[in-house]
Amino acid sequence: MDLSQFRREYLKGGMKRVDLDTDPVLQFSSWFEQARKTEIADPTAMILATVGNNGQPSQRTVLLKYFDEKGFVFFTNFGSRKAAEIKENSKVSLLFVWLELERQVMVNGIAAKITTAESAKYFMSRPKESQMAAWVFSQSHPVSSRQLLLQKFQEMKHKIGEGKVPLPSFWGGFRVEPKEIEFWQGRKNRLHDRFLYNKESGSGNWSVDRLAP
Repeated sequence: MDLSQFRREYLKGGMKRVDLDTDPVLQFSSWFEQARKTEIADPTAMILATVGNNGQPSQRTVLLKYFDEKGFVFFTNFGSRKAAEIKENSKVSLLFVWLELERQVMVNGIAAKITTAESAKYFMSRPKESQMAAWVFSQSHPVSSRQLLLQKFQEMKHKIGEGKVPLPSFWGGFRVEPKEIEFWQGRKNRLHDRFLYNKESGSGNWSVDRLAP
């Protein structure tokens, strides 16, 4: 299928170095608020790229649950492929794609587990059904049928009843500490605006460079 004529111009905005915050996390916060107010369906959705010990990259969409100057946090089953690959290689990449605003944000950094207390705090904020679902199967592992999945979920609901759902030892959060953050704004004639923040070793300060599109 030839898709070479499937194209459009990007005309919704631009970026100037003078308008950027010196702190990329604050710049991200500003863009995120704009994405949220635009009523994008899933502004917290981000593509997480990991690499296993065989050198093969893999990607999946996860949801950002909170962020601050320390990094970007998501949650998963520690038996999942993503968690196994992070254990082998903690260097990961995140990509936010906000097509309605013709923007992308890429975060390259180091992923590490957050504390059990942090994971428990978020786990208890989830709907009870989501808490129980975390117990049903080990993520990314084969399951014979959806019927079996639903059966196990019903068994868990019966077991828990009106009680509280405990935090699984095999479930929790990762924080991605950013080392690079790139902001991309689509522009006319494919002359896009790109600015890359690099964290300077030692000082903790950030340098900023405009990149060619």
